[in-house]
Amino acid sequence: MASKRIAKSRILESVHETASDLHKLGFIDKRRMQKHEALCMEPIPEYDSSKIKDLRDRYRISQAVLAAVLNISLSTVRQWEIGDKHPSGPSLKLLYMLDRKGLDALI
Repeated sequence: MASKRIAKSRILESVHETASDLHKLGFIDKRRMQKHEALCMEPIPEYDSSKIKDLRDRYRISQAVLAAVLNISLSTVRQWEIGDKHPSGPSLKLLYMLDRKGLDALI
C-alpha cells in the first residue's frame, strides 16, 4: 500500500479506512486493495526546498516555528530548505495540510 496518498473526499476516506481494516483482517487481498487505493486515493505532492520556503513565506513563520508546528527539529527544516533532505511520512502529510488548510489547521 502506498503511504503518500490522501483521500479524494471524506466519503472515500471512510470507505478506504473500512477497506484497509478488511485487508488487515484478510478479507481483501493485496491486489484488490491496491486497485481500491488507485481509485479512491490521490497522491500527496512532493515538497522541495523552494515549496517549503514558499509555505513559510506565505504564513510569515520562521524555520523554528515551522519545526515546532510539525513537531520536528529546527535542523530538519534547515536541511529541507537547503535540499539535503526531503520531507516524508507524517511530515509530508502535515506540510500538505498546511498548504491546503492553513496554519490554523495545525495549531
